[in-house]
Amino acid sequence: MSPSLMEFGVLCLTSLFTMINPISIAPVFLSLTNGLKSDRRRQVADKAILTALAILMFFALTGSVIFDVFGISVNGLRIVGGILFFGMGYEMVQARQSRTQFDKAEELETIDAYSQDIALTPLGIPLVCGPGAIATVLILIQEKTWDYMLLLFACICVVMLVTWITLLFAGPLMNRLGEGGTKVLTRVMGLIVMVIAVEYFFAGLSPIVRNMLDLPLI
Repeated sequence: MSPSLMEFGVLCLTSLFTMINPISIAPVFLSLTNGLKSDRRRQVADKAILTALAILMFFALTGSVIFDVFGISVNGLRIVGGILFFGMGYEMVQARQSRTQFDKAEELETIDAYSQDIALTPLGIPLVCGPGAIATVLILIQEKTWDYMLLLFACICVVMLVTWITLLFAGPLMNRLGEGGTKVLTRVMGLIVMVIAVEYFFAGLSPIVRNMLDLPLI
């Protein structure tokens, strides 16, 4: 492996780990899957990671073509992700995310539907595969040859594997915390998620407003 290729691999890993941040996802995963059995929780983790992996690979292969075709901007994706995050964070602060769902979950079909829903959104996207991760992939893939692209694909798989392992170990952590500890952690992480949501929202809104007002970026 050439030095430039090795440097690119290190850049890919550090950038993706920073954007996805598996450790920060674990408490949110705990909150959303609170009340699910361990095998069901693993199914949610599996589907969330596969969803995120598929989306990141898709954008790595297509580059910015999909954005150009539909007229979508990364900033618009940040705004939508911020709105989704804020709503999720608010529910976590109220400590009622899973309770509201499972008061009504008297039938297995309802639990199945809930598991499928949270695995896709918000876990798969935008939590694991968020605007930052997508934007990072789009930036890294620009005008790269196939050897660089294959290395990026490998780095995406490594980060997804680490994230999946992190989610699997979130279950034992929840058992140690107990119901009271889980509620406290849920509220604290809810506040953090809401702050992240605000950052995402304004990170996407600011360039759009500046462009409308024709102001220089700071």
